[in-house]
Amino acid sequence: MICAHLADAGSPQPVAVEGCQDCLAAGQHDWVHLRKCLSCGHIGCCDSSPRKHATAHYDDTGHPVIKSAEPGEDWRWCYVDGAFG
Repeated sequence: MICAHLADAGSPQPVAVEGCQDCLAAGQHDWVHLRKCLSCGHIGCCDSSPRKHATAHYDDTGHPVIKSAEPGEDWRWCYVDGAFG
């Protein structure tokens, strides 16, 4: 069964950046994979990256669902329910 957050998640246009927004703002370029917030379009780096900005964005905003921003990947993750969709 899919969680309600995954079922309700939108798909906003991403902010026009070529990497993790927070890493780029700090002059860093060492992210591993990128994740897109489906509430606001924020692009952050994954939990395998040194600064884990996608999870930090969830912690700061409570926006529950991200999707992979990697080419060829089409999955979503709900932080609230710990569920893939």
